[in-house]
Amino acid sequence: MSSWKNAYESNSDLTEYGDNGLALFSLALKFGVDDLQNIAADAITDGYDDKKLDLVYINTEDEYAVICQCYYSTKERPTAPANKASDLNTGLAWLIQRDIADVPDRIKSAAINFRTALSEKQIKTVYIWYVHNLPESLNVHDELVSVQQTAITALNAAFPATKLDVHAYEVGQTMLSDWYEECQTPILVSETVTIQCKDGYTVKGPHWEAFNTAISLQDLYRLYKKHKTKVFSANIRDYLGSRSSNSNINNGIKNTADNDPQNFWAYNNGLTILTHGFSYENDQLMLEGLSIVNGAQTTGAIGSARRLPSKHAMVQARFIAIDNGDADLVQRIIQFNNSQNKVEAADFRSTDKIQKRLKDEMNYIPEAEYEGGRRGGAGDAIKRRPNLLASYAVGQALAAFHGDPIVAYNQKSGIWVNDRYYSKYFNENTKATHIVCAYSLVKAITEKKQQISTKASLTKVDEDILAFFRQRGSIYLFTSAIAACTEVFLGRQVPNRFRIAFGNMSPSEAKQIWSSVVETTLPLCIHLNDALAGGLKNTTDIEKAISSFRAIVSAVSMSQPELYNGLKAAIKAP
Repeated sequence: MSSWKNAYESNSDLTEYGDNGLALFSLALKFGVDDLQNIAADAITDGYDDKKLDLVYINTEDEYAVICQCYYSTKERPTAPANKASDLNTGLAWLIQRDIADVPDRIKSAAINFRTALSEKQIKTVYIWYVHNLPESLNVHDELVSVQQTAITALNAAFPATKLDVHAYEVGQTMLSDWYEECQTPILVSETVTIQCKDGYTVKGPHWEAFNTAISLQDLYRLYKKHKTKVFSANIRDYLGSRSSNSNINNGIKNTADNDPQNFWAYNNGLTILTHGFSYENDQLMLEGLSIVNGAQTTGAIGSARRLPSKHAMVQARFIAIDNGDADLVQRIIQFNNSQNKVEAADFRSTDKIQKRLKDEMNYIPEAEYEGGRRGGAGDAIKRRPNLLASYAVGQALAAFHGDPIVAYNQKSGIWVNDRYYSKYFNENTKATHIVCAYSLVKAITEKKQQISTKASLTKVDEDILAFFRQRGSIYLFTSAIAACTEVFLGRQVPNRFRIAFGNMSPSEAKQIWSSVVETTLPLCIHLNDALAGGLKNTTDIEKAISSFRAIVSAVSMSQPELYNGLKAAIKAP
């Protein structure tokens, strides 16, 4: 079986990030984040005057933050240096406690965003990681215990109204191996589980056997309380919007369980659960491990309830055991179970007609792969699919291109969950060629930031550009600013920005077209700085900054009309 090390070393996309590539890989394994290059452009803080912080990843939608110190050894060593674990104390002090005016520019944006998220109670869990490729050790463990306690004290003092869970982990060989195996194994709850049920029947297929029955919500409640999100291990990385706050469906489920428990079975679509095997005897169903592949909304809503449900509340459930753990069959069961539940359309878009059409259209574009709403997560990070346009990244690119950089930066899941956002960016006007156009612009900007940040020597203009890019949300703001200048670039009206496309051009070719535009407009990015002061969140400031940016681009274009001839020739918008 492939090891985490083989998977990491085979992912050449992470090589350019040095030691920090392992931290990005760890994020993918643990949290299923995809499009690691976008994450890297925003989260990596490593460099001169980083105050011992290599990566600060803030996810307000899922309410957690990850703070990393990284170390990658090219030699065999018994343990990682413990002093780098203790360095996290320094980094945390700068991130949380120091006057923001004294915080170095390299980490200032991270500090502002982290503090803002904490004060607004958008973070519930803080993870502090020392990531390395060596065996774990007691010395490092002891240092991280101290780091965790220091962090708890500092956070409680600075944000007394915010209730936080703080965890400090040594992410070394053993933990990386465990996380990797979890990604490969669809069923993480591996123990024998006993469920009481009075009736049921068996159905058999070519390579599977299923038991259909009704189970008590009390059993479901206890199962979730004990195992939490492990019960979703076979589908959580493909599931969008699993938090209860994302959908009114969950409130309806809780209300039914509380107020009409005897009719819960009739109202609810039920659960589909994978298991290694089962047996039924004397009203007891014995399961050899389990994972819920359909019914996460129901399970999460019931499991997060404040009290045990009524004994009268039942839910339909079918338990499917797969012969020899057939991985392809497991994936098809996951896919089709989640695509046939129209009640969850607001949370799972991968099979609506627009996404189906976009997937079909993308087949005609060279070197492009799109899964239309399915979140690949750790699986895609491990397999390295270089032509994949990740669903979340596509949604963010469309939002930024159509003038919503705040949504692009802060609502990457919300784009798929919120009906208003979704219909704004994914509609009958949205074509695969336009997706490639918007997506490749973000990639061109991200690539330019990486090039400047790795320069051996910086000019004053380079320093100004890099200072702009160190501010979180800058890539999506710059994307919106360039998209707002399309009429300037083309020298004519563009009544429908969705019509802007390069034809059936590959994403890599499209990125090259945009690269020349990014190159010529990049020195003007300083005129967008006011929109990033205090974080990307003020629409009025954004509109004002982009208007100023567009005016300057227009002035430059009038004096050098041939500057954007390459873009004019490539764009197929009528």
